[in-house]
Amino acid sequence: MPDFDNPIDVSGGDWIEDHLRRYLATDGADGHIEQGATTLLLTTIGRRSGQARRTPLIYGRDGDDVLLVASKGGSPKPPLWYSNLRGEPRARVQILGEVFDVVARDADADEKPRLWKHMTSIWPAYDDYQAKTDRDIPIVILRRV
Repeated sequence: MPDFDNPIDVSGGDWIEDHLRRYLATDGADGHIEQGATTLLLTTIGRRSGQARRTPLIYGRDGDDVLLVASKGGSPKPPLWYSNLRGEPRARVQILGEVFDVVARDADADEKPRLWKHMTSIWPAYDDYQAKTDRDIPIVILRRV
């Protein structure tokens, strides 16, 4: 099992660092709902460094599974957390005060339309992000282990 202890918190501006700090300090009581969307903390293992990295992300649910959208705001390149999951699909999630391990996979072509609709109901800007890029933005399914 990868070592998820002592992760490096991703940088990406003061608002991300502030969000992480608030979420961790309050077990998500402050930070679970951010800009109207539910958020979690995802810890992945760096595909090159091997170092655990923690990122706050918008999430949804599909039954017991947790859903993420690897949009990076419509960038032509995927987010680093997604690239890390491609290298090591085992990860750790924190939702509020609950921390658990997951295994990640991409939604397949049959699953994606339904899941995309669900995720855009949570964060409508995902449709705008998809329109900005030629990259097919994946939906990642996290299954608890």
